[in-house]
Amino acid sequence: MNVKIEDSWKNALSDEFDKDYFIKLTDFVRGEYLSGKQIFPAPANIFNAFNLCPLDKVKVVIIGQDPYHEPGQAHGLCFSVLPPTAVPPSLINIYKEIESDLGRPSKTHGDLTDWAKQGVLLLNATLTVQAHQAASHAGKGWEQFTDAVIRATAARDNIVYMLWGSYAQKKADFVNPEKNLVLKSVHPSPLSAHRGFFGNHHFSKANEYLISHGKEPIDW
Repeated sequence: MNVKIEDSWKNALSDEFDKDYFIKLTDFVRGEYLSGKQIFPAPANIFNAFNLCPLDKVKVVIIGQDPYHEPGQAHGLCFSVLPPTAVPPSLINIYKEIESDLGRPSKTHGDLTDWAKQGVLLLNATLTVQAHQAASHAGKGWEQFTDAVIRATAARDNIVYMLWGSYAQKKADFVNPEKNLVLKSVHPSPLSAHRGFFGNHHFSKANEYLISHGKEPIDW
């Protein structure tokens, strides 16, 4: 299949595109868009995370579960929204932890494109969703595809994995913690952030690790 995705990812994931599950997934997603339903993100942004962050540039992996499912939110990067959309609650908590951890103000908007361009793979486990229906495209094949994405990153060393919540932690079961930095905490959701996300110091730990391995730190 001729999937339009950044070349390094296209090469790394080429075996996936001809598998039965991916062909069925593609047919399902195309049908959803053509049905007249409101599907997010826009088709051009489905692979935005990959197009902004080539495989050989990946320094940090952050795993989300599902794209935002309200209008004007999802644009292909987990946790990220484009202005003038209000910053979502989980991202507000991420910013609070950055400010506490690094001792400086964080962003005033929700666009994380600059993180992606610095080497942060902002990966949702499911890459599309129907409006107003969380997890509506779960179980259709995206999870198998994004497992392959994690395996592609896991074939490289000295990457930081920020795994927030049990879902993200299970998603990265095949990452070798001896060859990478695996940071785990509860999810930044308002329902759980006070139980260990605040004070996890993941952003400073990530940068210390990157510097120790001769890489440029992320400007969070």
